[in-house]
Amino acid sequence: MANRIMQEHDMRIVSARQRIIKGGVKFFTYAFLIFIAIVVLFPFYWMVISSLKTIEEYRLNIPTFFPKKIMFSNYLRAFTTANLGRLFVNTMIVGVASTLLSLVITVLSAFAFARLEFKGRDMMFALLLATMMIPGELFTITNYATVTQLGWMNTYKVLIIPFLVSVFYIYLLRQNFLQIPNELYLAAKVDGTSDIKYLWRVMVPLSLPTLISITILKMMGAWNSYIWPRLVANDEAHRLITNGLRNAFTQASGDVDYPLQMAAVAIVSIPLFLVFIFLRKYIMAGVSRSGIKG
Repeated sequence: MANRIMQEHDMRIVSARQRIIKGGVKFFTYAFLIFIAIVVLFPFYWMVISSLKTIEEYRLNIPTFFPKKIMFSNYLRAFTTANLGRLFVNTMIVGVASTLLSLVITVLSAFAFARLEFKGRDMMFALLLATMMIPGELFTITNYATVTQLGWMNTYKVLIIPFLVSVFYIYLLRQNFLQIPNELYLAAKVDGTSDIKYLWRVMVPLSLPTLISITILKMMGAWNSYIWPRLVANDEAHRLITNGLRNAFTQASGDVDYPLQMAAVAIVSIPLFLVFIFLRKYIMAGVSRSGIKG
């Protein structure tokens, strides 16, 4: 009887220790996650409060963590000063056109590498993947020389055509296509279905999450592009958002009106936040589905 009581006592002590350890691990885990969240979110918080300050308050030696006088008018002034309407239009034209054309190329290429049988297919795909190891800056140099010779500078073509092909997107979609049973393709061929018809009616609907992910990522890439548009099309008629915000708020004296610039950045960031909030599940689903089968 005494031994049984001692065993139960020891079990209670062990159980209490386990609860304490689990509680401590849980506490430190949440504390670490909260710390990381603060580190990640603080720049966005600073952007927002800076956009609501006066230029005098922004230049104080001791920064304030909340504006003394909230200046919502900064957003209207930023929109007109930077001509954001025109920048939005230019960026949408480039983004939509490049995304649609890139989707067509990606779908056809992924289908060819996943289903069609032709000589040298695997070798060609391996060489295509090998180009992913080449730094993008090298492509920028060669592409710049090419578009200069073609006379495409300061046109929409130079912003759209050079980067229509994405090896990563082709690889991503090909992996998704490989998950679709080959028996469906063989059965469709027996019924006399053409490759294009099978692709459109079977493979595209089954791979819709990945296609949505590619569409979102491509649009975000066009929205955030900076170096290439600044090199080849930095004129007023073709300037994109990222380049337009660079010098739009520089005054004649050389000083930058940072509250207005932060307000413009906040306006430009809103579409990206909305895309992430409402469409993040499609991005995660597309990427996870494409990584199951190698």
